[in-house]
Amino acid sequence: MNPFAALNLPASPHLTDDQVRGAWRATAAQTHPDRDDGGNPAAYAAAAVAYAQLRTPWGRSEALADLTAATPYVPPPEPPPARPGPAAWQAMALIPARVRHGRPLRMTARALIAAALAVAAAYLIPGTPSEPAVIAGCALWWLLTARSDLTPPPGR
Repeated sequence: MNPFAALNLPASPHLTDDQVRGAWRATAAQTHPDRDDGGNPAAYAAAAVAYAQLRTPWGRSEALADLTAATPYVPPPEPPPARPGPAAWQAMALIPARVRHGRPLRMTARALIAAALAVAAAYLIPGTPSEPAVIAGCALWWLLTARSDLTPPPGR
């Protein structure tokens, strides 16, 4: 039940005691069961419960918090995943040129060392939990140190 709607008030944290009391009196005068036309007992009962809940600032804040919590949160739609644009393709096209102008022999030597260590790990410790970790470590070492081999040496 929305107590603000029962008293025809906006759901606002800035309502004063006088505004709530005035809304209660107006609603009670229109819906009281002792009226000549019989009133509206259901609406009067709802307004009485709403006034009991909203008559203090604390009660108004609790009612507003309950209304806010009752509203389901709908997350905003996620943006579509980013596709690699022309800049990404251009950067990938520069890799062969960077290898050629960098230190290709040194990078090849590092790749051979990493491959030899990975093969040795697969031969010496097959089937153990450390085998994939050693092989992944060799590949990671090569990837992290290869960047220095892609830059041209000084003076070139």
